[in-house]
Amino acid sequence: MRIAINTRFLLKNKLEGIGLFTHEVTRRLVAQHPEHEFVFFFDRQFDPNFVFGKNVTPVVLFPPARHPILFVWWFEWSVRQALKKYKIDVFLSPDNFLTLSTGVKTVLVTHDIAHVHYPHQVSFFQRLYYQFFTQKFNQRADKIVVVSEFTKADLVKQYSISPVKISVSGNGCRDIFQPLQPSEKQEVTTIFAEGKPYFYYIGAVHPRKNVHRLIAAFDQFKIATGAPHQLLIAGRFAWQAGEVKAAFDAAQHQSDIRFLGYVSDENSVRLMGACSALVYVSLFEGFGVPVLEAMYVEVPIITSNVSSLPEVAGDAALLVDPNSVEEIAEAMRRISEDEHLCNELVANGRVQRSHFNWQRATDVVYKALID
Repeated sequence: MRIAINTRFLLKNKLEGIGLFTHEVTRRLVAQHPEHEFVFFFDRQFDPNFVFGKNVTPVVLFPPARHPILFVWWFEWSVRQALKKYKIDVFLSPDNFLTLSTGVKTVLVTHDIAHVHYPHQVSFFQRLYYQFFTQKFNQRADKIVVVSEFTKADLVKQYSISPVKISVSGNGCRDIFQPLQPSEKQEVTTIFAEGKPYFYYIGAVHPRKNVHRLIAAFDQFKIATGAPHQLLIAGRFAWQAGEVKAAFDAAQHQSDIRFLGYVSDENSVRLMGACSALVYVSLFEGFGVPVLEAMYVEVPIITSNVSSLPEVAGDAALLVDPNSVEEIAEAMRRISEDEHLCNELVANGRVQRSHFNWQRATDVVYKALID
């Protein structure tokens, strides 16, 4: 069988979210199924390390697709023509988009439909594109893979998609996420937090991620407790960050809040593994990979009680209303004062994490491809 895969999110040193899912699943598919031929569709020059085996043919299709107009060009012309040229039997598109104008069997991975719930947190042209195409993509797909039961239910409710054609894969966690030794934790806190305990957030600094309320809650926690903790925020600023700046400017404890920007994989593991707790109080997630990563490095978690996050976190987190600064601050206080609670959350995480792994995700995708 000849399987084409949309690999445009395989970008060197930029494997976030969709790119990480694409990387972990496609490399397993290639290694575990040498009987099939794979054709990878890139939209720009690629790192040779992303050609995972001799049964992979990499193809660069013009244009680089990072704008709605170019999305249409790439998917509806370049990919469509390539599917014909390479005599593809099935097309896997792991990034929410697909090619409408082809008769080739298509498996779509839909990570979330956040734009339906938070339309004004998407740039204007992308919002128009999503509103026009996303329902069509999910209706056109022969099979859909989603990363959570929440997203499956959302597709059924919002777009009237038949649940029969939707499979739930979950996400997984990379092997690099392992618990740190006490000496390593001390080293990390010395380098990044002046030797003080700290709460940690990693992800895009974007309105939907709720970083502005996280900052306000941390400031409230500091005022109420006088605890020595710092707040470390790792991730790139994405689109609108005005609310974040306003929250920071209003904080009394600015000196204890640090914006780290993009951090390397190595530092991401170390920063996560040495924190007092991951605080990931996003307003909406299709999955929420950092929550799973925190379970693997064995630290407590504070996360939201909305969207997919309770499903992923299980009993391994304190669940809070992400719209309540008071609830977030109170959860921080509990973590800072109750060692027994922290140990209980970590123990629960060891059980909860077993429900999610990349091999399971790969198996679900492969079944959708061959059914």
